[in-house]
Amino acid sequence: MRKEYDFAKMQGKPNPYAKLLKKRITINVSTQIIDYFKAIETSSGIPYQSLICSYLADCAIQKRKIAWASGRQATL
Repeated sequence: MRKEYDFAKMQGKPNPYAKLLKKRITINVSTQIIDYFKAIETSSGIPYQSLICSYLADCAIQKRKIAWASGRQATL
């Protein structure tokens, strides 16, 4: 390995797969839920949006069933 590298000559390329990794959506989430994940953000250092995404991904991977889903909306 070299002792020094000249990154000034380096040309970056956009990731062609970046748009396939995530999709922007709009959802309505209660302020209590946002506050909950923001509190975790403070202690963990992970952005609350990433925490919410990770939690939802874990639910999908574990194929969790929604026990309270009987046609009514959950409230906190």
